[in-house]
Amino acid sequence: MSEPPFDLAVIGGGINGCGIARDAAGRGARVLLLEKGDLAQGTSSASTKLIHGGLRYLEHYEFALVRESLAERERLWAIAPHIVRPLRFVLPHVRGLRPRWLLRLGLFLYDHIGGRKALPATQSISLASHPAGPPLKPEYTKGFVYSDCWVDDARLVVLNARDAADRGAEVRTRCPATAMSREGEGGAEVWRIETPQGVFHARSVINAAGPGAIAVLGLSGEHSERRMRLVRGSHIVVPRLFDHAFAYFFQLPDGRLFFAIPYRRDFTLVGTTDADHAGALDDIQASEAEIAYLCEGVSRHFRQPIAPADVVWSYAGVRALVDDGSGKPEAATRGYRLDLSRRREGAPLLSVYGGKITSYRHLSEDAVNMLSRRLPSLAGARWTATRALPGGNFPVDGLPALEEELAARYPFLGGDTARRIARAYGTLAPNWLGNTASTGDLGRDFGAGLSEAEVSYLRGEEWAVTADDILWRRTKLGLHLDEKQRQSLDHYLRG
Repeated sequence: MSEPPFDLAVIGGGINGCGIARDAAGRGARVLLLEKGDLAQGTSSASTKLIHGGLRYLEHYEFALVRESLAERERLWAIAPHIVRPLRFVLPHVRGLRPRWLLRLGLFLYDHIGGRKALPATQSISLASHPAGPPLKPEYTKGFVYSDCWVDDARLVVLNARDAADRGAEVRTRCPATAMSREGEGGAEVWRIETPQGVFHARSVINAAGPGAIAVLGLSGEHSERRMRLVRGSHIVVPRLFDHAFAYFFQLPDGRLFFAIPYRRDFTLVGTTDADHAGALDDIQASEAEIAYLCEGVSRHFRQPIAPADVVWSYAGVRALVDDGSGKPEAATRGYRLDLSRRREGAPLLSVYGGKITSYRHLSEDAVNMLSRRLPSLAGARWTATRALPGGNFPVDGLPALEEELAARYPFLGGDTARRIARAYGTLAPNWLGNTASTGDLGRDFGAGLSEAEVSYLRGEEWAVTADDILWRRTKLGLHLDEKQRQSLDHYLRG
């Protein structure tokens, strides 16, 4: 080894891997993050985009998981108020399904077991007089309104990676680990990690590869008795179904639940499904049956029916859940497990199984704390619960003021683009907008407010390489650009 080994190599650039890298780097460790594709390319950009306790998990007696997740809601909102925002959900009562008293009891627990402080409490509503009532069919007359938070999931991943890098971590994307082995003896033993970009050495490894965790474990020659359950969740995006700011949480006759959420101004996001997944992990797509199922669910509740032909975009991701023997995939636990190799085996390897986006920060803290028992360089104080993510250093109620400030400083952007930029970059927006005074100062216009200056920032500071990285993960502007504009961006990046 010509260079000293890293203290920690993290394999997996999803939300757990990037959260772990951030936590460890902030404690002063020398950290390497390896991701085989783009950051958040898999499950972490294919979520329902919610920071929530998981109201439905109460039915499966996951009280500890719900409590932990509810406690994390306001923490994440506080450290990332540009990409995490409160959202009110309407839960209509459906005759013949869960009784109103049961829904009210569940919402009472939801309000009180997680330390809610800033988010509004649950209310009973009459849909006949509530703004969320008119889009629904007339048979839905009563319901409840409760609080959770919305998140730009892929940006949450990228900002954790950005903060890790700002604290000294080395982030390598498009860099899969192809082989792993222990080298050396005694206290000098390290991991040798082979990749297409070279060989790296680290005193410890955290396997945070999500659905690929078992495969990564196999690279080391080790095996786990932990059984994983791969569950595919699919979503559809359709033209806007309603004009108000509320989201919906619906019950279906088969016992499943799904959301309909305002999305990117012009659209509604609908999901999710739960189906066991047995196929490849490289190109996950929503099946025709899942798309039809979600369309049927929407049509069951809204006055305006939809069909698969109305879907403008669909996506799917595979959640790597701990197999707890549940009969139905929607009942499988969303909790996480951490497995640390035995001390006598040499350089430590910690594998992460399960988890959900809401609990990523707590999971990351637990993982680093567990590994710190074997690696003193990780034994710093806990810190991630109160330190803002990049661009998030303003109060939780400060987003409107930030949007207004950005629109006033850069009036040529227009209100919609200024709002999008504020909600993506927060206080870091001036880092690439600079002293520009016109759209011409931002360089080439790719459409929908995406400029050459923004693209350059995403390439230089956020590891974006391809048009998909930019349009479907960093900005979601793929929904607003036509095929010709998307191809123009692709040709620019390739050139």
